[in-house]
Order: sequence, then C-alpha cells, then structure tokens
Amino acid sequence: MHKTLIINAHPDFKNRSHHSTKMEDYFLKQVQEKYPDSSITILNLYGEMIPQIDEQTYAIYRKNAVCIDLTSAEKAVFERSTALLKQFKEHHRIVISSPLHNFNITARLKDYLDNIMIAREVYRYTETGSVGLMTDDYKVLYLQSSGSVYTNDDRDTPLEFSHLYLREMFENIMGFNQYYIARSQGTDLLGADQDAILAEARAEIDALLPVFYSS
Repeated sequence: MHKTLIINAHPDFKNRSHHSTKMEDYFLKQVQEKYPDSSITILNLYGEMIPQIDEQTYAIYRKNAVCIDLTSAEKAVFERSTALLKQFKEHHRIVISSPLHNFNITARLKDYLDNIMIAREVYRYTETGSVGLMTDDYKVLYLQSSGSVYTNDDRDTPLEFSHLYLREMFENIMGFNQYYIARSQGTDLLGADQDAILAEARAEIDALLPVFYSS
C-alpha cells in the first residue's frame, strides 16, 4: 500500500469546521476504514516551520552550491528544506487540503512547493525543456473549498489559478501519473446549502478513492 501524505494548507487548520478541513477529515476516515493497512502522514503547513524563499535562503543555497560552510542557523534551514523534500518523495499519494485564497493557493502552500520543486530531484532540464522525475506511480488529490463556483465555464472559471497551477506543477513539471480534484464550492453564496455542498464534495471523494489508490 502506497504511503499517503496529507498536506493541510489552511491557516486556521486547528478549526475543523472549515469545508476544506471537513473534506480532509472525511477523506482520512474513509481511507482508514477502506484501506486499514495504509500509512498516513499529516503535515499542517501553518503549524510547521516551512522555509521561505528570501535573502537568507538564497544565500544558503549559494553557499552550499560552492561548498562554503553554513552557520548553525543556516544549516538548520537547509536541513529542514531537505527533510521536507525527502518526506514528499517518500509518499506516492499526496493529498492537499486547502481553501482558495484570492483565486490561488495559500501563501504557506507556495512556500512548501518552493522547498520541493527542486531541479534534479523532482524534475530535470533537457535540451527540449523540463522533464518530470516523479513518474513511479505518484498521484495527487486536491481537496479544495471555495466561496464561489468555478466550474460553470463563465468569467470566474479562468480566475481559479490554484487548480491550474497545481495541475501543471504536478503533472507537467514533476511528472505525476495523475492529478485529481474534489471541490466544496459556492460556500459563501447567498442561500448556499452547506450540508448539500459538503455532501457533494464527499461523493466526489468516494468516487475518486478507488482510482486514487489503484496501481
């Protein structure tokens, strides 16, 4: 059974009343019931130290590239980033639980991806462009909540950048075998039936589970 890494990217991750965290909790419950031998790791991005790309991290990678000794503080940042990448590659099933923030992924999720989108680790450059290295039956499932609806092929649809960004990063750049998405959307619309929205999202998860865990 492939190992699963659940990445919670909600800033308020301890509050389990949000739609994305409800989806995550439901997913976890279903996996534990239907695949009791599964190995699951949960990473709460807003509860962990996730190195950001800034002046310090640029200096760390420049120094490391030319074999200049790092300070103890720099070494801790480098080792943390390396550990995140190692953890990511060890899990062949990735689940991202996140709300849509201003039409895109949350800031901490972007920070996390900056730590794992490393050339020669998850992709490599060739004369004809980049080639993904995560091709050994890796799959990702994006559990997304959003206040509006972005699947009606209207003016809002092309504004939903998180789905487009994640799909391209995982499938096109890293070479994942499959990218899936389950949505809990329209939660902030006037008169929205929250129970019905969540029930539809859970039905999507139920439908995706067998293919997500198939080899």
